[in-house]
Amino acid sequence: MSQTAPAAHAPLPDAAPDNWVDRFAPVGWRPWLKLGRFDRPAGTWLLMLPGWQGAALAAAMQGHGPDLVLLAKIAVGALAMRAAGCAYNDIVDRDIDRQVARTAARPVASGEVSVKGAFAFIGVCCALGLVILLSLTPLAIGLGVASLALVAAYPFMKRITWWPQAWLGLTFNWGALLGFAAAAGRLGLPPVLLYAGGVFWTLGYDTIYALQDVEDDALVGVRSSARRLGGWVRPGVAGFYLAAFVLAAAAGAMAGLSNLFLVMVILYGWQLASQARRLQPADGALALTLFRSNRDAGLILFAALVGGAWNG
Repeated sequence: MSQTAPAAHAPLPDAAPDNWVDRFAPVGWRPWLKLGRFDRPAGTWLLMLPGWQGAALAAAMQGHGPDLVLLAKIAVGALAMRAAGCAYNDIVDRDIDRQVARTAARPVASGEVSVKGAFAFIGVCCALGLVILLSLTPLAIGLGVASLALVAAYPFMKRITWWPQAWLGLTFNWGALLGFAAAAGRLGLPPVLLYAGGVFWTLGYDTIYALQDVEDDALVGVRSSARRLGGWVRPGVAGFYLAAFVLAAAAGAMAGLSNLFLVMVILYGWQLASQARRLQPADGALALTLFRSNRDAGLILFAALVGGAWNG
């Protein structure tokens, strides 16, 4: 349990000590940037990459690389909507966050940003996300609107289920469907398989992330897959990652991607397997390192999907 919050404007416990917000941003901006997790970019990557992967899958099925303008739109949209989602999560969880060492100094929990100010921040971020969304195909717009139900429900999942990480997987990987729809104007089995694989990927990496808070979560009554699995965390994560790899490979195979994809997707599976092998449930610092390494895993899968268009 947290007894005292870290000093004001100090790096938050799950942020890199040399993150750019604490090093370079004006002091007055820091609470707002931390509210949107701009000091912790791993989550933005993990929200953006499924969208990139969906766009790359659609393009590869058409025999070419992904549209760079679409990738840029997905990046900006992910940046804005991740910030909005984190602020919303911090509003809902502010009382719990005050009781957990890792989260006690978050801007809303610590009082640096008011609830009213956080809602205003959400409004600005959502307006930017809406501008991006309205520039996409009608199907992608509909999928974007539908995702709001997943986002709105997520902060409450830790109160009603042992598997909030699975709900996060449903939410964070929605971009695989949206990105594919934005590039192709339709859906199909390959993007659904890619989405399902992403859900298991998130279930794995967020279970790893939750290991940092197991003791505090038990004290305040917060549920998580890490707590539910207990001594079975390592085989549980390995199983989630195996499912993620198999479904991603199946997506590429069903899409008729080239042999280059099949070779490169093995690197994705190897990276996930390496995480499961190295995992030590009692080592919170290692858990954070392994969680962050999923940016690389996601980029590997993205590269594999881009490579799937090559038939040379």
